[in-house]
Amino acid sequence: MSVAPPLLASSRPLALAFASTFVVAAMVGFSTPSLGAASLSAVAASPPPGAGAPAQPAADTLTWVVAEEGNEARYRVREQLARLDFPNDAVGVTQGVQGRIVFDEGGQVVREASRFVIDLAGLASDSDRRDNFLRRNTLSTSDHPDAVFVPTAIRGLPNPIPESGEASVVMEGQLTIREATRPVEWDVELEFWEGAVIGQARTRFTFGDFDLEVPSVGSVLSIRDDIRLEYDFRLVPAG
Repeated sequence: MSVAPPLLASSRPLALAFASTFVVAAMVGFSTPSLGAASLSAVAASPPPGAGAPAQPAADTLTWVVAEEGNEARYRVREQLARLDFPNDAVGVTQGVQGRIVFDEGGQVVREASRFVIDLAGLASDSDRRDNFLRRNTLSTSDHPDAVFVPTAIRGLPNPIPESGEASVVMEGQLTIREATRPVEWDVELEFWEGAVIGQARTRFTFGDFDLEVPSVGSVLSIRDDIRLEYDFRLVPAG
């Protein structure tokens, strides 16, 4: 039996840098119950367009999974409402995030086995009209109910991974919303704590980056074409 190198042996950190998924994650905030431990088989069943199911992790890899609690993804979009004299942030949240990130013996992300899936169909904010427009028009959740983030690399992760402390890293990956897949980078703040990795990941992009229609409802005078995603995460070792 081979002995894991220091990076894997102490890697409670690696837990991530996500995101996944990023949250995240996509341009959406949702408010749905957690997909729960129902498991990564569900994740494997929801590959992004043109991609197969994620590969099963090899025996010599390290896998971190989304914990049952402590994960919340949200979007922020600046809008000007007709009833207000000042701009306001539309914010949507969800705990409906499931997935995993896998590292090889050298501490590199195994992209073929890593994936985060976010349920978009339960998207909810403080406005039913906004949410319904996003579901029907912007996201088309009846045909594309999930957003998928596939992490591909993490820059700045300590090696070996510390048992405690904090770190700032950049996570790269591919985000799929509807049928558009684009490269996305997340700025991630990590804290290594009690066998888990917790923290927040942030990214931003425009509606046009993913070929999305800017929401248009009667109560909104204007919407800034700038989507900010935030993902508060807690990842734990698999098994």
